[in-house]
Order: sequence, then C-alpha cells, then structure tokens
Amino acid sequence: MNLLIKSVTITDPNSPYNGQVADVLIEKGIITKIAPGLEADAELVEGEGKHLSPGFFDLNCNIGELGLETKEDLKTGTAAAAAGGFTGVALMPNTIPPVHSKAEIEYLMNRAKRSLVDVYPLGAISHKREGKDLAEMYDMFLSGAKAFTDGNRPVQDAGLMERALLYAQGFDALILSYPEDTAIAGKAKVNEGEISTILGMKGIPPLAEELMIARDLYLAEYTGSRIHFTTISTTRSVELIREAKRKGIEVTCDVAAHHLVLTDEALLGFDSLYKVKPPLRTRDDVNALLKGLKDGTIDAIVSQHTPHEVEFKAVEFEVAEFGIIGLQTAFSLALKAGLSLGLIIEKMAVAPREILNVEIPSIAEGNDANLVLFDPEQEWEYNKANNRSKSYNSPYIGQNLKGKVLLTTNNNHFYKQ
Repeated sequence: MNLLIKSVTITDPNSPYNGQVADVLIEKGIITKIAPGLEADAELVEGEGKHLSPGFFDLNCNIGELGLETKEDLKTGTAAAAAGGFTGVALMPNTIPPVHSKAEIEYLMNRAKRSLVDVYPLGAISHKREGKDLAEMYDMFLSGAKAFTDGNRPVQDAGLMERALLYAQGFDALILSYPEDTAIAGKAKVNEGEISTILGMKGIPPLAEELMIARDLYLAEYTGSRIHFTTISTTRSVELIREAKRKGIEVTCDVAAHHLVLTDEALLGFDSLYKVKPPLRTRDDVNALLKGLKDGTIDAIVSQHTPHEVEFKAVEFEVAEFGIIGLQTAFSLALKAGLSLGLIIEKMAVAPREILNVEIPSIAEGNDANLVLFDPEQEWEYNKANNRSKSYNSPYIGQNLKGKVLLTTNNNHFYKQ
C-alpha cells in the first residue's frame, strides 16, 4: 500500500526537513518524495496539525513468549507496540524458559521476522537468571542479542557483574542493570516514606536502588565497560549517574513513563494497578527525573510494559504482581509530564537506538519509512476496545489521555487508527 501524508510537520532531529511542513509520499515502504503540494496514486492521510517522526523504540518491554503467552504473545505485544507508535522493542528475558541461550534468541527473532515492529530479544546475563553463572552471552550475541540483562532480577553478586562487564566488552555488547539491592528491598511492596507509613506497609527505601547504582558504576569504571541502568526512580540515582557522566564513565540510563507522572500517593486507595517496581516514589523524585531528562542525565523513556492476567492483579495489594502495561500510553504520559515534543522524540526514538547500537531511522527521500504520525493535541479514551494487549492491567484504561498515535509504519507494514 502506498501512502501520501499531506501537510504534516516533520519532527526529526536527524532529518534535513526537521521542523518543515510538507507532503510525504511512501511507496512500497520507502519514502520516495518529500515536498509541498504532492499528488500521487496513493491513500491520502491528512497531516495538517500533526507530526511525523521516526518510530519510537522501547528499551524495556516484557512479552510473555516464551512460556507465558497467556499474559502476552508476540502477536498481541507487537500490536500494542504499533498502536503506541513503537516500531522497535527490546524484549526482557523474563520468560519461562528465560532467554539465556541462542535457541531462545533465534526462536524469537524468527517468530518476529517481517513484522511491523522490529524485535530485539535481550539475552540473560546469568544462566536461568539465577545470578550464579554467566549465560552463553557470546553465542546469543552471534545470534542477534545486542545487550544482556537479568531483566527484573538484579545481579546481586558483584563478582558476576564484574565478569559480565568484562566479557561483554570483548564483543562490544551492552550490559543492562536493574538496580536493586534485594537485601535492603526485602519483600516490601511500596516506596519507604510518608505514604508507606499511612498505608501501614513496610517500604522499599531509595537506598536499595542507589546502592546498586553506586556499586555498578564503580564496576563499570574499574572495567572500562559500558553500562545501562533501566528504570531508575530516585533523586539520588539521578545525581549518581550525572556525576558518573561528568567523570567520563560510559553510562546511560532510562526511566519508565509512569514514573514521570505518578507518585506514591496513587497507592492510597490500595489499587494494585499502581503496583510497580521500582515502586512509585515521591513528588521530589518525579521532579528530579524530569530535570534529569532535560539536562541529558537520563537518556531514554521506556514503557516497562509488563502484562499480567487478571487473577494476578485483581487480588489483595500485598500479593498482587508488580507491573502495568504501557506500550499504548507511554507517549501520552511523556506529554502529560510536560516534556517538549523534541525531547520526547529524542528520548523515545533516537537515544534508545543509539544505546542499543541499532540503525536510527531518518525522514529523508530514499530512506525506509520507519515512522509514526501523531497529534499531540488530540484527546482519546484508552479502553478495553482499543487496548491491543492481551492483558488489561493499566490504571489508565477508562481514562482520557492527550496525544494520539494515528499511524505507524515500518517494514512496508502500516498500522492505522
């Protein structure tokens, strides 16, 4: 199918047309012409007042396949991604079995071939994600894994993390750290502070995250390796990473979109849909995260899409699973946080690909059409009818959001809504 997007504002820092209003002709998945007043035998898409940018890329996405397909499979997960404007996702290895050998990497990559959404499985750092022995990292790298992480399990053993950083350095792979000291976090479910006291619940102190960040920064400096921290959430975490960047340590980090708009006050009603990990923090932490995005300390915004069946969330808060689905709401939440469009494109489309060392799409004639069309002013209701995920564990279902994705295209596929 050929498309002609009329009078659209091009928002792409790497495009020679950035900031211009023009028509964009897409033929067989290729951008063939960019100019005002184009005519062509193609489906017309009205772009006036709307923006066209490179497709978003998510560095932290959980899809149940393999083994947890009742939560989400590749078909529904990539459909949710496309509906949210994402044309690329990095999959966490939190599956059964975990993605800890080349067999799982190759299976996922073959299953996702020729999809609208490019899928990048991340390999586990440790065998079975048990934190004891290194997984087959180099074999997974040769099969297509570009980065390694134990997903939502932190690597508690400092020696294992040191060996992983050194080993990955040999073939220029990236280590992703989920920063939490489990000895300090314990079995707590919420942020430690005033709200946890009101709720009468034991809290996870910010120190649990910050200690692990400090440790892994020391290890990255010692080994001379690259490291990426995923879903940071506290003021001190931002400060530690800011200072490390000043020292020249090769560190990057991301923040989950929901941590930019929600605080732990959302938990006062004991609604398990707001139960996430790291936990929702305070308003001061949210402000520090926003400042970190604006000054370049925080490199990317992620969805931390974590689907669950209803029986894992519609239970008492204490026993409910952590996580919300976020692929379809991440862009709207970034807007709600007050971030500029240019910054959102940088943090959701450009920087994530730079971090993972994958090709960055650009809006120019002759390039592949890897694009998202959106209206930042249009309001839409997120509901069960337009939710493309297999799961429904989002506190935003039933709410009106601002910033609507209208069209996503990649690999000569189109998703239009």
